[in-house]
Amino acid sequence: MIIDPLKDLPTLADIEDAAERIKGVTFHTPLLRSDALDAVVGAPVWIKPEMLQRTGSFKMRGAWNRVSRIPEADRAKGVVAFSSGNHAQGVAESARLLGMKSTIVMPADAPAAKIESTKRRGATVRLYDRIKESREAIAAEIAAESGATTVRPFDDAWIMAGQGTAGLEAARDAAAMDVRFGSLICNASGGGLLAGFAVAFEALSPATEVYVSEPEGHDDLIRSLASMKIVSNAPGTRSIADALMSPEPGVLPFEIHKRRVKGGFTASNDQLLDAMSFAFHHLKLVAEPGGANSLAVLLNNRKHFAERGPILIVLSGGNVDADMFSKAIARTPPV
Repeated sequence: MIIDPLKDLPTLADIEDAAERIKGVTFHTPLLRSDALDAVVGAPVWIKPEMLQRTGSFKMRGAWNRVSRIPEADRAKGVVAFSSGNHAQGVAESARLLGMKSTIVMPADAPAAKIESTKRRGATVRLYDRIKESREAIAAEIAAESGATTVRPFDDAWIMAGQGTAGLEAARDAAAMDVRFGSLICNASGGGLLAGFAVAFEALSPATEVYVSEPEGHDDLIRSLASMKIVSNAPGTRSIADALMSPEPGVLPFEIHKRRVKGGFTASNDQLLDAMSFAFHHLKLVAEPGGANSLAVLLNNRKHFAERGPILIVLSGGNVDADMFSKAIARTPPV
């Protein structure tokens, strides 16, 4: 049971509790199949399409599980969060549904679609420079002045438990179909979603090997796992996967990663664009660059995963600007 969300680690019971709390607010996304993807990979592949989730990514799960737990006495003070866009929208939407004010600290170079969507959900957006400013410091200042509750994107046990509901759904749906995944590929920035999946699968499908997918140049978790301590990316490293650009893994998620994540692979910008094209043309799904990272990793490491049997990939979001999406789908999808 989570007592202090900034210190405790979530258990399967916490994820099950979160699943009850988010019921009726979020969607149970289905496991999808594609003959084209199976043929290209050489093994059966299931897809967890979190771009179909409310707000267009998995982030609504954790945001609602956290924001809805704020005591009534504190709700009038609002919430503050920092995010490149998907957590921003989840927190803003949760606050809107609860009649709360929200202030979101977002990078000035975040996709315009994410900034505008956050504003449409009633949030006040404070833009910052990724290189010169600290989003955590800005959020802390806002919280100190307003008394708002800070809703962290991944270093919070209730956030991780909420994200873990996607893993709980996937594991239970697979069991109902008598499917046993040899491997699971999940995108990670700070690693809250990956940690939630890891906890769910540790309990319900312990034989499944868990892998992280990261953008090229942002392989902080892969390197952290190799050294068994948190390491950071070089400042200023860029990627089109704006959702996966946390400088390092979260402290709490990493405790779970060390226990359960076997390793990982990266994908280049070109590979991300190719994966987005594949998702659109063959799967009929709209994936943002970060959301398609797991598919890109699978397509470029087919032998590694195919020899392990059935595969589950998590497509974590679909909030992409029109120009980026147009660029992606103009490419011939990989075969």
